[in-house]
This record gives sequence, structure tokens and C-alpha cells, in this order.
Amino acid sequence: MKFTTPVSISKQDPKIDHNSKIFLAGSCFVENIGNKFDYYKLPNKRNPLGILYHPFGIRDLIARAVSGNTFTADDVFFHNERWHCFEAHSSMSDPDKEHLLQKLNEALTLTREYLKEATHIIITPGTSWIYRRVENDFPVANCHKLPQVHFRKEISKVQEIQEAFNNSLSQIRELNPLAHIIFTISPVRHLKDGLVENQLSKSLLFVALHNLISSHKLTSYFPSYEILMDELRDYRFYAEDMLHPGNVGTDYIWEKFTNSWFSEEGISMLKEIETIQKGLRHRPFNPSSTAHQNFRESLNGKIHTIQRVYPHVFF
Repeated sequence: MKFTTPVSISKQDPKIDHNSKIFLAGSCFVENIGNKFDYYKLPNKRNPLGILYHPFGIRDLIARAVSGNTFTADDVFFHNERWHCFEAHSSMSDPDKEHLLQKLNEALTLTREYLKEATHIIITPGTSWIYRRVENDFPVANCHKLPQVHFRKEISKVQEIQEAFNNSLSQIRELNPLAHIIFTISPVRHLKDGLVENQLSKSLLFVALHNLISSHKLTSYFPSYEILMDELRDYRFYAEDMLHPGNVGTDYIWEKFTNSWFSEEGISMLKEIETIQKGLRHRPFNPSSTAHQNFRESLNGKIHTIQRVYPHVFF
């Protein structure tokens, strides 16, 4: 079976171009796709609190940002000479408590502002497995290498996952009734949980999102996981760890995504920017030659042409 178009998309769904603003939240695959948005100079903001694997973590980020529920000293803790927050990735951790709180709350402000303006919001959960703190049953987004004894591992039910995403959608709609929300399940397998456990985890996400999208307008599903599993079965499409998609695999999924979600103008711009990016990476044998000077002049002309139409695009 080939997944050549995303589930639930229609001709009426708003397409992406360089006037769009995209917000991305979720697993590490968000970074793969986000890097593509950066490369092609598409306005985007992703994972302000760092990578979030479980729907609960994504829900909590959106809820805090929309409600204005800022982080306080009660939300951070000290471990291994650094301050951490259970709702944020370890990339946010900091040796200074006040600086961590400042970063966390700036991330919430940024999230709120970007959610208000976004034309498209891409949400990419990676797992149904969740860790809860034993002392208060709080679901954490990251354990920050605390001893396992502090946590209880469990798998979330379909109803819980669906409710978390329902809450996220409701919160987003308070700020932005017109943004189109695209769900996609991370193609990265969590084999530390086990092969069977990973498949169970992903299947629960599938069911929850199927139920969700069928009952919400302006929501769609893009099959990243299915493309990698069913179309790119060979391990040459994976990175060295054999879990994450490699460059070729990511490029293939990106091509499927752009063909499904980008306008004709947007795809044309991707090609123009690809030409410019390759030109900027070109290393001449003789930088002072007439041929290279003509090449640079032509390249600068292409850049200026794009910037006249899209002033926010910088190279």
C-alpha cells in the first residue's frame, strides 16, 4: 500500500507557502521536519520547551501558553548540578534556577504569540508510554535521569490520549479559530520499550487520532510513520542507529509532505530556494574569476527577487 496523499485532506484545506507561519510540537521528528522548514526559509517555530514525546506533554505546553499559567519555583528542581523542569526537555535545563525559569516563561510567551498567528500547526506525538512521579502521580515529559524508583511507567489509554488532544485543540481554538492542525505520528521507533510495546504504543496513537480527526474541522493527518514503515522498508533509509530516519528517508517523507500540503507557488519557491542554497554552498576554484563574479551576481539577483516578494526571507 502506498500513502501518496495525507488522510482527510481536501482541495479546500489551506496550502502552505512562504506567507504561512508554522508551529510544530512533538517528538524528535519535529526537528527533522523543522530543519527542512529552516533550510527552505519557511517561517516556523518548533518545540519551545524542547522535544515532547507524549500527548500529555504537548497538551501541558499548549495549556500553559494559552492560559498564561507561568512556571514558578515550585515547578523546577535541582539534580546533578543543574535545575530542571519535568514539563520540559533536558535541553532547557540550566545551572542557574532563575535563568531556567526565565527561559521557560519566555518559551510560553513565544508559544502563545506563535499559536495566535500560525496558519498551520503540526503536532507529532511519538509514544503512548508515560512516566508518572510516584509521589504525586504527575505525568512527566522528561525524567532528567532521576532514578527509576521515582517513576511509574504506564501506557495511556486511547480515551486518555484522545482527551489530551481534544484539550489541545480547544485551547488552540481559543487563540486561533482558523489555523489548520496537521497530526502526524513520529516514524521513530521507541525500541527501548520493546518491539511489541512500540507497536502497541503507536497503534493507540493511531486509533486516538483517527477518532479525533473524524470529529473536528480544520484537522488532518499525514502518515509519516506509515510511509517509513511501508514504503521505505530498507534500512538504507535509516540513520546509523537503525531507529531514526536518515537523510534519504527524511527527504522522501518531506517530498511526500510538500506534494500534499504545499501550493503550486510554494513548491515553485522551494525549487528557487534550493537553487540559491546550493549556490551559496558552492566553493569556487578561483573566487576572483569573471565567471565566479557573474555567478555571484546572478545568485544575488535571485535572492533580491525573492526578497521583494517575501521580505522576511533571509539567506
